[in-house]
Parts: sequence; C-alpha cells; structure tokens
Amino acid sequence: MSTLTERYVQEVVRRIPGDQRDEVAGELRATIADTLEARGAPEAERDVLIEMGDPIRLAAGYADRPLTLIGPELYPAYTRLMAVLLSTVLPLTVAAAVVLDVLDHNDAGSAIGAGIGALFAVGAQLVVWPTAVFALIERSRLRRGSALTAPWTPDDLPEPGRSPARRTARAYASAVWDMLLLALIVWQHAAKPYGTDGGERAEVLLWSGWMWPVVAGLAGMALAELVRIAVGGWNLRLATGYAAAGAVFALPLAWVLYRHEFFDPAFLADVEVAPAFYTVAALGVLAVTAGDVVRRFREAV
Repeated sequence: MSTLTERYVQEVVRRIPGDQRDEVAGELRATIADTLEARGAPEAERDVLIEMGDPIRLAAGYADRPLTLIGPELYPAYTRLMAVLLSTVLPLTVAAAVVLDVLDHNDAGSAIGAGIGALFAVGAQLVVWPTAVFALIERSRLRRGSALTAPWTPDDLPEPGRSPARRTARAYASAVWDMLLLALIVWQHAAKPYGTDGGERAEVLLWSGWMWPVVAGLAGMALAELVRIAVGGWNLRLATGYAAAGAVFALPLAWVLYRHEFFDPAFLADVEVAPAFYTVAALGVLAVTAGDVVRRFREAV
C-alpha cells in the first residue's frame, strides 16, 4: 500500500468513531486496490483518490455525521420554531421592556432606547440559542426517532377554517408567559426597580441561590413549549422533559415561599405582606405546575 493511499485512509478513519476505524480502513484499502487493479494502471492512484472525494465528506458518510448546521430533517421544525419566536415572543418582550421603562418614570427617549436594546439583545438570543440546540440535536444520535424528525402526514394539516396559530394558541400563550416571567425576574434583579424611602434602589424579589434553579426551570418549560409548537404536539419524551423542568422550577420556588425568603428585605421594609400569602402562594405554585404537567402527559398519550 503506497504512502499516498495510506495517508488518505488515515485522514478518513481518524474522523470516525474508534469502533469503526479498523473495518473502514480495511474497506477503503481494498476498494482503492481493486479499482487500481481493474484499471490496470497503478500510476492512476491519484486519480482514484480524487474520484473518491474529500476525506472529510467521506468520513461524514461513514459516521452518519451531517455536514450542515441544520439538516433537511430538522429544518422544517427549526423554521416553525423561529417563526414563533420572532413573530410572537420578540415583539412582546420588546413591548414589555418599553412599558417597564416607562413605569420606571423615564422619558420617551429612554423608553425607545430600552426597546431598541431589547430588540437586539433578545433577538440575538432567540436566534443563537435555538440554532445551537438544533445543531446539537442534528449531531446527536437522539436525532433518530425524535419527534422533531417525525415524518409529515396529512394529520398535520390545519383544520378547515382554523389556522395553525389558533390551533396552538394555548401553547403560544404558555411559552410567552414563561419567557416574559423569566425576563421579568432577571430584569428586576439587574435593574433593581424598587426605590426605597432612603433613595436606594432595591429588588422586589430576593435573588438568592434558590433563584437559579427557578430561572433554569422556567427556561426549560418555555423551551419544551416551543419545541411542542415546532413538532405539532406533545409526546412522552417531551412531556417528561417538561415535567423535569417544572419540578426544577416549582420545588425551589415553593421552598423559598415557605421560608418567607421570596421578597427583598428592603422591599418588605416598606410593604407589609401577610404570612398567609406565602403558604397560599407555595401551594398554588405546586398545584398549578402539577396540573400543567398532568395536562401535558394527557395530550401525549
């Protein structure tokens, strides 16, 4: 085996999983040798390798690894999700940023600036993170059999007189609510919108270590809702993911409420909150989240 062929084979096999390398290397060497023998021209080795193509492309075929960021199987679900995010979530988030800036007693110029800032900042996040998630799914073995790659059937067509947007209005509302709530929690932590009697700025909700899983759970719930919109319905795997995100969100939040550590002490210095509020709120969070999870599983089966 010549040095040129061996270099080509090694360039291919180093890009595929280790358990396939010996088999693929033997197959490639045999293919190249048989082709050269059939042509009866050993000097045609360079031409044979050119015909076999770029080693990166050949290795991708052996490893079933896509050479596109998002392939044709996932592309329809990706475009549906992006349409929802950019036509629904982004405008509402920008509007919320403007309203919150106005409520903070700023002038029109400040409110416009807040809206433009939210448009670019949130818009970039809504494009980058879903694209990154879909790119990872594209390269994952979980792509096979995923609801995202389920074949299209006529059942996916909208019912007469009803648009897809109306059919999934509840999912839209739930996803938007989760994302706006997430944005509000993060915003009040960063902006400290409450002005105390001493003229200092304070949070309304106390950002403790428990708030991180609450935020992560909200993000997971919103993501599950958006994927549900993209694939056109719930399945058991997606409902299980929503349930896990719901637990990450609800359990720490209920614990914080139970311990009366929900509001910032500076806010409580000016506002009196009845002790019963914490108990009712904790039970409400658990009940509402559990009800949402049950509904998702009912729709999945």
